Amino acid sequence: MPITLRKSIASLLCFFALGTVGVGAQPKAGLATPGNATPAPICPTQLDSAIAQILQSVSSTNRSAFARARWGILIQTLASTNAPRETLYAQDSDRYFLPASNAKLLTTAVALHQLTPQFRIRTSVYQVKSQGKVNLRIVGRGDPSLTDQELSILAQQLRRQGIQSVDQLLGDESYFRGPVPNPQWEWGDIQAGYGAPVNSLILNQNAVGLQLWPQAVGQPLRVQWDDPAEARRWRINNQSVTVKDTEDEFVEVGRDLSQPLLRVQGQLRVGGPPEPVAVAIAEPSQNFLRRFQRALAAQQIRVGQTLVTHTPTTRAETEIAAIASPPLSTLLIETNRESNNLYAEAILRTLGANAGANLEQAADLSTAEQGLAVVQQTLTKLEVEPDSYVLADGSGLSRHNLVSPAALVQTLQASAQLPEAKIYRASLPVAGVSGTLQNRFRDTPVQGRLQAKTGTLSGIAALSGYLNPPQYQPLVFSIIVNHSNQPASTLRQTIDEIVLTLTRLRPCGRNSSF
Repeated sequence: MPITLRKSIASLLCFFALGTVGVGAQPKAGLATPGNATPAPICPTQLDSAIAQILQSVSSTNRSAFARARWGILIQTLASTNAPRETLYAQDSDRYFLPASNAKLLTTAVALHQLTPQFRIRTSVYQVKSQGKVNLRIVGRGDPSLTDQELSILAQQLRRQGIQSVDQLLGDESYFRGPVPNPQWEWGDIQAGYGAPVNSLILNQNAVGLQLWPQAVGQPLRVQWDDPAEARRWRINNQSVTVKDTEDEFVEVGRDLSQPLLRVQGQLRVGGPPEPVAVAIAEPSQNFLRRFQRALAAQQIRVGQTLVTHTPTTRAETEIAAIASPPLSTLLIETNRESNNLYAEAILRTLGANAGANLEQAADLSTAEQGLAVVQQTLTKLEVEPDSYVLADGSGLSRHNLVSPAALVQTLQASAQLPEAKIYRASLPVAGVSGTLQNRFRDTPVQGRLQAKTGTLSGIAALSGYLNPPQYQPLVFSIIVNHSNQPASTLRQTIDEIVLTLTRLRPCGRNSSF
């Protein structure tokens, strides 16, 4: 299943940090414009009928198709020391739904609570004593933010140590145990940059970027790699074509996971802009060592043999170079605000790797499975019902995830009461301002008042988070739609209308009137 873009529906938002192709401006559904009358305020008791009306009139041209979709909604007031939570609206809120990237809310809430906001991921280089030879071991611990720039810094540190040649360079892949390509993900996803493999030695998010340029009509699209060196490593089966400016556009990019072979199909209009694409790397540890060797060469450090090991060392070694990731509070911004799958999966595995004695009985589990066990243990302590969700990964890309709106709202409610509450909320996109909500709710009463996590897969859309209505107490909500054959833009339009309705809430007493 290749990475696909159809520009005729380019309003679909691809919310992954990598693999983004043809992101278009988001439509503003049902949004008031300066020439429109201001919507009337509503009382909480009117919310049921207001939301029912939205769901019933979602599509005047295709109601029957939309009626087949499943909606899960839960809207509550934000609990505080002075006021308990109050449920304002619920529809199938205890039922299971595929959450898409709303699963990241669970992963990041637990990570922030367990690892602390200041936690950093360290990448270390150790010198191995070996009969006069200079052998180095670079130990990766799954830093998703590591780039070529950090490798250059490590190389400079080694040069300052006086190292001019390395007889053997070992890449230690033992920190994360288990399969690197996620067995819970679909075949098409693991080809794309947004579905890149997660290992101990992550570099440049384990993806390579390229751009597809239209040329003259009838000619194939030109493939331009972000790093020209990649062109020497890949073979390209290019069956694309440049078409007239009146024809539709679509691009399909796939790769062979057993060899560096890229397949390009589709068409772009002549004179149009290029399309960016990101492709997952099949052998990330070898790629890491190859690029580290290049960074060392730039510092005039010669490298002899390079090897990858999955066995941790038992010998005492001296750390001679190291670099740490930004703090977890910063990593979570990329995870939630930009909905970065690789970050979420690396953080999940970091939870598992740092589980300690609590999971000694689960030593036969993969690091990801251990991370999922930590998530469940922690959420249970935070009073999130353990049977209200079933997680298969940390990012939400797997279609084996099952999460109820109630589980998401319980997580959001619990996180709001923790010392890390402000950091957690700050990691979320802000409506009309940042991340995957940057182009939604602009110039509406929701702009700047909503901090929420988006989620999109085919047939699935979700939005869960915190809302501060202009004249009502703060709210926590989760809205998920599954099993729809409608475009993502249509699903988001309906979700947005519901959120806009929440901004009309007013406290209504017995003698209140509008």
